[in-house]
Amino acid sequence: MISLFAGFSIAAATFSGAFLSGIFGMAGGQIVLAVLLYFMPVSAAMTMFSALMFSSGAWRAGLWRKHIDWGISLRYVIGSMAGMGVMLVILFVPSKPVVYLGLGLTPFIGDMLPKRWRPDVTKRGMAMLCGFIAMILQIAVGGAGNVLDMFFQNSPLSRYAIVATKAFTLLFSQAMRFLYFGLAALEGGENLPVELFLVCVLLTFAGGSAAVSLLNRLTDDSFRKWTKWLIYGMSAIYVARGLWLLVMDE
Repeated sequence: MISLFAGFSIAAATFSGAFLSGIFGMAGGQIVLAVLLYFMPVSAAMTMFSALMFSSGAWRAGLWRKHIDWGISLRYVIGSMAGMGVMLVILFVPSKPVVYLGLGLTPFIGDMLPKRWRPDVTKRGMAMLCGFIAMILQIAVGGAGNVLDMFFQNSPLSRYAIVATKAFTLLFSQAMRFLYFGLAALEGGENLPVELFLVCVLLTFAGGSAAVSLLNRLTDDSFRKWTKWLIYGMSAIYVARGLWLLVMDE
């Protein structure tokens, strides 16, 4: 049973997350997931998170549909299908510390790579590799936004193309993750707050629409700059939370 405080917290995080994602195409989902994991078990939190992010991404993709790179999207989905096949064989459900640490450490590891090795989603084979890795991370550690940003931020795509294409490509990943963790939640007897979910879906639409004017005001350079700092900030919070949970479990 979700308390009133938990419901308000999740609703506020959902609107804020949709607003941030509407501007930068990322970061918002990390906020939503962190709040859901705080109040709910892993499988239930992942199921609700996937459904909310699907709604948010579909709305965002619709708003910027003329900027979607369909070639990258198709190759990404092919890679995602391969990644999903791997995870269906493994059938792995992560613990909360693993989710937090995995999400938090990924961007720092990516930045440690030599510049010539940093991935660019527009290069040959990179979109499929991105989809494959992202799908595995979506399930293994709960999200892949930071990995997607590594592939997209190193590309020559405009801010509109990045936000629109990422939103569309993630729809498949969110749907597959919903099924994966939804089945796990059912098996574990974990229930979802349906009424709260419906309210939060509407909040994702409102947050995404409110972000349109701010995205229009940004330049591509400022977009990349703010995106980078948001990634680092959220990652630091995730790592701190993951380490705290590990210490408390000992």
